[in-house]
Amino acid sequence: MKIAVIGQSLFGQEVYKALKNDGHTLVGVFTIPDKDGKADPLATEAEKDGVAVFKFPRWRVKGQVIPEVVDQYKATGAELNVLAFCSQYIPMEVIDHPKHGSIIYHPSILPRHRGASAINWTLIHGDKKGGFTVFWADDGLDTGPILLQRECDVEPNDTVNTIYKRFLFPEGIKGTVEAVRLIAEGKAPRIIQPQEGATYECIQKKENAKIDWNQSAEALHNWIRGNDKVPGAWTEIDGQKVTFFGSSLLDSGVTGKGQPLEIPGASQPGIVTKSGLVLFGNDSKTLLVKNMQFEDGKMIAAGQYFSSGSSATVELTEEEKTFAAHMKVVWHGILTNLDSIGDSTDFFKSGASSMDVVRLVEEVKGRVSTCQLQNEDIYMNTTFHDFIQMCVRKLRGEDGEEELIVDYVEKEVNNMTIKMPHQLFINGEFVNSEGEKTYQTINPTDGTAICEVSLAQVSDVDKAVAAAKEAFEEGEWGKMNPRDRGRLMYNLAELMEQHQEELATIEAIDSGAVYTLALKTHVGMSIQTFRYFAGWCDKIQGSTIPINQARPNRNLTFTKKEPIGVCAIVIPWNYPLMMLAWKTAACLAAGNTVVLKPAQVTPLTSLKFAELAARAGIPKGVINILPGSGTVVGQRLSDHPDVRKLGFTGSTEIGKHIMKSCAVSNVKKVSLELGGKSPLIIFSDCDLDKAVRMGMSSVFFNKGENCIAAGRLFVEDTIHDQFVGEVKKMKVGDPFDRSTDHGPQNHRAHMNKLVEYCQKGIKEGATLICGGKQVERPGFFFEPTVFTDVQDHMYIAKEESFGPVMIISKFKSNGVDDVLRRANATEYGLASGVFTQDISKALYVSERLNAGTVFVNTYNKTDVASPFGGFKQSGFGKDLGQEALNEYLKTKAVTIEY
Repeated sequence: MKIAVIGQSLFGQEVYKALKNDGHTLVGVFTIPDKDGKADPLATEAEKDGVAVFKFPRWRVKGQVIPEVVDQYKATGAELNVLAFCSQYIPMEVIDHPKHGSIIYHPSILPRHRGASAINWTLIHGDKKGGFTVFWADDGLDTGPILLQRECDVEPNDTVNTIYKRFLFPEGIKGTVEAVRLIAEGKAPRIIQPQEGATYECIQKKENAKIDWNQSAEALHNWIRGNDKVPGAWTEIDGQKVTFFGSSLLDSGVTGKGQPLEIPGASQPGIVTKSGLVLFGNDSKTLLVKNMQFEDGKMIAAGQYFSSGSSATVELTEEEKTFAAHMKVVWHGILTNLDSIGDSTDFFKSGASSMDVVRLVEEVKGRVSTCQLQNEDIYMNTTFHDFIQMCVRKLRGEDGEEELIVDYVEKEVNNMTIKMPHQLFINGEFVNSEGEKTYQTINPTDGTAICEVSLAQVSDVDKAVAAAKEAFEEGEWGKMNPRDRGRLMYNLAELMEQHQEELATIEAIDSGAVYTLALKTHVGMSIQTFRYFAGWCDKIQGSTIPINQARPNRNLTFTKKEPIGVCAIVIPWNYPLMMLAWKTAACLAAGNTVVLKPAQVTPLTSLKFAELAARAGIPKGVINILPGSGTVVGQRLSDHPDVRKLGFTGSTEIGKHIMKSCAVSNVKKVSLELGGKSPLIIFSDCDLDKAVRMGMSSVFFNKGENCIAAGRLFVEDTIHDQFVGEVKKMKVGDPFDRSTDHGPQNHRAHMNKLVEYCQKGIKEGATLICGGKQVERPGFFFEPTVFTDVQDHMYIAKEESFGPVMIISKFKSNGVDDVLRRANATEYGLASGVFTQDISKALYVSERLNAGTVFVNTYNKTDVASPFGGFKQSGFGKDLGQEALNEYLKTKAVTIEY
């Protein structure tokens, strides 16, 4: 079909492109004249294709058509006019001329909201349904017969911009093209518009967008969002017009403390808080406004109303001057109508549009990936000088956002000053717990108190979950480009590396970790984990699937991997930072938000991590850290209806309880990494020196506080005595001594259990080679312990010690299948190992060991790219590797018939 497109803007451009791709012939494009030397996008697109473009400023003069204009239109030979986002009045001589007449796109469900401000009034009236209509043009105002309509839900905080971008723009283009297809096929209906429900409202202009304060909070909210961003709802404050943007209804009144702001006509003063400007309706309910704009065009965050003029100009470094010069070139590339760009050049007054804002944000991101701008940043800094100042402040970490306030506890440890946060971290802030309840965290190496830590209560959990939910559903994290999310995670890894010595020292004093091990493993692997998953952010994808229902129709089925939402993570005390990283990095990469409960006895590296995450630019609410008890915080997270996934590492007993609570609450997704009694089988044909060295490491690594620690060593009888003799040569010492290989167990909460564990082994007849008791010195220390002659029926042969206790059993030289039976005779299945130089035997044994990980001629060799998780009562689900992402994603299948 031969089509003339009459319209403008990106909508007109996209309709033009879609009609061309659908096989129609575009015979002419009629759009508006160039503005400030810039052609409309529709004109630019058509000119690239060599299609005739007409830019008439008007079609009529004093009510009469301009003959030469109509003649130029008729010469195109159009069979249909498609009026896509048309702002000009098109005379009936043009509307009725084509064979098929003319169709128009209108952004409302006609006959409701006829007129030019249909989207505004959809929101102002608080309609629950919106949508668009494609109708046949007649000589009335949006009164022609209906060809096609599509509906959508109107969200409570939609603005003109959000509903347009989400539905009216993309679906409107599709709907317009579908309408043309129906006309071409002779199937297009002409449904006469009913008079019932018909409305017409005036065009929204600045002069009639003033706020009437004698309304409810909901009505005020609808008025403000219905005029956002054009023309902008305004009121008078301190004698000048102030326009409001970014309104949302509040469920619970004022959010935080603030300063009162007198507003003439309002039922009571507004309150300027850190979150924005709280306004009151005549029903005493509240709404929150995020941004304010003054008469001179300057836009500010509403929360900065009383401090908006206090920023001094910063002097640029040479590197920053180079950045400014690059940006001047970018501005000139956008504002091509200007001869040059000066400090006072105003982006919008010089002709820039909203599309140019998007381009500018992307240009900055392309130049400096660490400078993450939002569209609002451009609206708030419209001159080139203010724009550069804003960018530089962001690059320096001085971007005018509220400063992160941290009440540090400082200590001189390990030849350095460490600075430790000790409050809860909720919605981007360090805050005291409800009732300001605290507890002492203890240094297990000497038994002294480190500091008072805030003790989270149920109400704190609810606040953190609400913050995480808002960040996921309404915040920038959920809407962020995955690649940008990856950049922020990478920035976080960089900051962790810059603070690695401090993190390792905090880990050593809080969990008793050997410093060198904390530096290499606890912290080192945490950094690697965030870097690894940062790379996965933009590589999460579904698949296409052939389906059997392929005849007589054609079908396309594909899957999408989507984030789950708010995820709770509960971690243990043995690797405080690393367990955080293993779960949180995958969770964030998948696009979720997090509420994390560290072990009550080891909260400090988690809180330091929260500080670094905030400084890395992770948005508020994405990460929340709640030190507290399992019975209060862990239980509430398991029960909370807004938590959609819980990841837990800890004991099997607690894991079962969590799984039950998660099922009863809302059937939330669960992954569990639980206890272990990992077997290590050592054959006589092994490299004995390596087997001894790795066997010791398999038990005593991280003082035995290791979920995959070899809980029982099966040593072939011909080398048993030699193996035991070598074990006694281990190096044990001070956790801060760089020469220490294995530190003694020093977790105070577990000490009594270890003593009881060893006493049971002695009572049942196992031979105690060394250790078996608490060390008499300040702090909490338990000697590395070795038992031999351990029989299968003994308690210590079946139960996990979670400490520096080596359990050695013999097996006969001809008993491969028998030792496998003994190794698998446990309800645990986390890890296992085998030492042999016979590759066939190694593969045979690894195939039959019933555990999530099998190490051959090595042990403890975990890697960020390799999935980690157990079988049986060691739990289910995976940490690390690509498989870990699946724990924090849901799969949606989409089937399309075409």
